[in-house]
Amino acid sequence: METVLQTNMAAAAPNRGKVRDIYDLGDKLLIVATDRISAFDVVMANGIPYKGIILTQISKFWFDFLTGIVEHHLISDDVADFPEPFCSNADQLKGRSMLVKKGEVLPVECVVRGYLAGSGWKEYSAEGTVCGQKLPDGLKQCQKLPELLFTPATKAEMGTHDENITFERCVDIIGAESAQYVRDRSIEIFTKAADYAESRGIILADTKFEWGVVDGKIILIDEVLTPDSSRFWPAEKYEPGRDQESFDKQFVRNYLESINFDKSGSGVELPEDIRQKTSAKYIEAYEKLTGKDFEASA
Repeated sequence: METVLQTNMAAAAPNRGKVRDIYDLGDKLLIVATDRISAFDVVMANGIPYKGIILTQISKFWFDFLTGIVEHHLISDDVADFPEPFCSNADQLKGRSMLVKKGEVLPVECVVRGYLAGSGWKEYSAEGTVCGQKLPDGLKQCQKLPELLFTPATKAEMGTHDENITFERCVDIIGAESAQYVRDRSIEIFTKAADYAESRGIILADTKFEWGVVDGKIILIDEVLTPDSSRFWPAEKYEPGRDQESFDKQFVRNYLESINFDKSGSGVELPEDIRQKTSAKYIEAYEKLTGKDFEASA
């Protein structure tokens, strides 16, 4: 399987993020998920087979799931609905692209945490807090939190790390009404998604949502509840007090740690076995969440 590391259309050069190529169509955007993969905020030299298709199809699944619950930006993922020249480039775009509403992106990432993992566990171990919020003593690594935590972060430029902020700082940045809205809706969506994921044998440990303003209304944007934006754990293997197996790029992170990767440098060429194992995890997440067999021609 050839990986798609970037797309090139005749219309205009896209804005390239770590994973996505974004084409500005005026009042709409075309978002293309490539097979690029980043770890420690560095994009690797080669990609992960099928990754962009899987990310797009998982987001599409959740947008469908959330229809009627929250307004979102997805217009269509059918290449035939795209304007020229994009509708004539199905070979590059099929399965990995979405035509979406264009709006003003709120400059905060809305992180919801259900379990004590990642940077939250590191902070708790040192300070007894997560993003400044005091937690009970004696919690274990990856233990379920007494209640969901909303821990916003500022959006970092590529190559730098997001910075956790307090809710009060979030209010300063986007205003009290908007901050309360995205906090409450993020927690509501997380709760519904976590309940569904649990029914599929998956624990949703944490995730991040992004929101934007379209026609004066705050709507859900970007990717939603994918292995790139969330921690998904297999429920049957869950055990607090240790790291968990996960449906994400942990194979890539582990490999980079094993070679003492310079996290401030450029990406490296990933070995084939790491690429295939990581691809298999993404596919497994898709199949468990949707109940469908993965087809590369989605």
